[in-house]
Amino acid sequence: MSGRQGPPKHQNSFAWKPNAGHKKNDTEVGGRLRPYSEITGVCSRCRDQIDWKRRYGKYKPLVEPAKCQKCSKRTVRQAYHNICSGCAKDLNVCAKCCCRVEQIVGRDSAEVDAERKELEEAIKNARERDRRTLIRAMNKNKGGKAVPTPKIGDRSTEGELFSPTSIDEYAELSRPDESDEDDTLICN
Repeated sequence: MSGRQGPPKHQNSFAWKPNAGHKKNDTEVGGRLRPYSEITGVCSRCRDQIDWKRRYGKYKPLVEPAKCQKCSKRTVRQAYHNICSGCAKDLNVCAKCCCRVEQIVGRDSAEVDAERKELEEAIKNARERDRRTLIRAMNKNKGGKAVPTPKIGDRSTEGELFSPTSIDEYAELSRPDESDEDDTLICN
């Protein structure tokens, strides 16, 4: 063992990447066409641990559902989770480390499915123009840009150009005043 202590003598010029020479198939889990699922139901510390495993090639996704330690049913569908999402939500604990937490990272899959169904219903009942706007906004969000989804019948931008109470005032301001015309005639 060397007697050297302190920082490394030479800094790495680039970060280490797992499987740098291995081209990942797009259809494999974690590839472009089948990305990893969102990390949900865990505390921020456990989320960072799982995210580290994904970044450095140590993550092993579940092949089949695992058994929940609380209800003993095969309902754990995410890797490195010990408790199913239902039990974790009821007990208000992290699904990985089982410690009581105030804030859990991510949303429940049932909430995501309900939101997706609600959005599909809104798209189905919307006008063609609004439907295309919603679909375009959803496709932009998939690309990585965070664009707020427009709401159907959204009237929040009303009154940005004119406030409803000041339209008459604006009309009076835009009319030429007689006193200004008199001043301009005198000056000329």
